[in-house]
Amino acid sequence: MPAAASAHDIAAELRRRLPGVGTKKLHKLLYYCQGHHLAAFDQPLFAEQVAAWDMGPVVAELWRDENRGHQPPPPRPLSEAELNTVGYVLSRYGNLTGNDLERLTHNETPWQIADSNRAPRGSATIRHEWIRDYFRSTGAPGDEEDEPVLDTAVVRAWLVETLKHPHPTQVDDLDALRARATAGV
Repeated sequence: MPAAASAHDIAAELRRRLPGVGTKKLHKLLYYCQGHHLAAFDQPLFAEQVAAWDMGPVVAELWRDENRGHQPPPPRPLSEAELNTVGYVLSRYGNLTGNDLERLTHNETPWQIADSNRAPRGSATIRHEWIRDYFRSTGAPGDEEDEPVLDTAVVRAWLVETLKHPHPTQVDDLDALRARATAGV
């Protein structure tokens, strides 16, 4: 069995497919890759931990390496399953901005649990089981025949709307969201 990929390997593939991707967006996409891979295969996509920071999920080890100018190791070839995970995540989230993805992650259980255990401007690990369980349930893709095709502009408008109420008092109703998505408003 080949060694697990590193966050550097997955980041290299994300950058190959999205040239010029910003740091914030890259780290949110890494989180989504980890989540969907854990849900599908019950194995982490990469070995490094994802942490809750003020701006949402971040792979701290990768961020620090890059911030310090450390040269990454040469990327290892990814397996078909790893490439499929990256492709799926890009098809689902790739058109959103880093700020859009930050707002999404702040409304998801794994980040919220970790965030509740961290000091302001601090860091707390987002445990694999929280990520896996979330992406197997609430964050799981639905039956594609039943899921509406979302317009990126509509999703962005919804996300901007969340800035008006950054700490919602109730959870969104999935059926109401589906109806709204179908209506395109």
